[in-house]
Amino acid sequence: MYELIGVTKQYRRGQARVDALAGIDLTIAPGDRLVVQGPTGGGKSTLLQMLGGLDRPTAGSVFLDGTDLARLSEARLTAVRSRYIGFVFQSFNLIPTLTAQENVETALVPLGVKAAERRRRAAEALDSVGLGERAAHLPSELSGGQQQRVAIARALVKRPQVLLADEPTGNLDESTRDEIAELLEGLWREHGLTFVMVTHDSALARRAPRLATLRKGRLTVTDNPKAAAPTPA
Repeated sequence: MYELIGVTKQYRRGQARVDALAGIDLTIAPGDRLVVQGPTGGGKSTLLQMLGGLDRPTAGSVFLDGTDLARLSEARLTAVRSRYIGFVFQSFNLIPTLTAQENVETALVPLGVKAAERRRRAAEALDSVGLGERAAHLPSELSGGQQQRVAIARALVKRPQVLLADEPTGNLDESTRDEIAELLEGLWREHGLTFVMVTHDSALARRAPRLATLRKGRLTVTDNPKAAAPTPA
């Protein structure tokens, strides 16, 4: 699925050069669930952006199914993100003037899905996250956990191969955090997704089959054999 070879990302901070990623090598197989942890500023979100084609490395290659995302044009990158990669963020990123149903449908517009099919698939996606009865509600009428469920439905409605989540429970209380974590794990198993999540939460990290730790741009990966593997699709 993914193969990262010598991935480096450098930024300028005043006169100083900062290596957010320093020669990262990483393989992520289809169906893997990888959690990325590390201190603030250690490169976690930068790594996720590389996997999602949201940023390009200063050096190195990011292969997704044999295609180097770092070498694609912006138009082709946009097409890859639209079709193959779902994103979930800490801040939900819902459009406040659209209903839950309409927010989910927005993910299908770039794919050219017709209106009737968009409505059907969005309704199914909301049902799958337990929000079928809240489809007509605006984000302001939903709790934080419900808003994140809408965001997850929006990420999954296009039937991606990859789900990338950046601190998806960071704005939620402990009880809601556990609910969202269990939902994401269930969807990972059900759909056979390749799932990469950035989190500061060690309780979530312990549930993952693989844990990557990023410190000062350097990556260490360990396996957790006690975590459950997905049920084959």
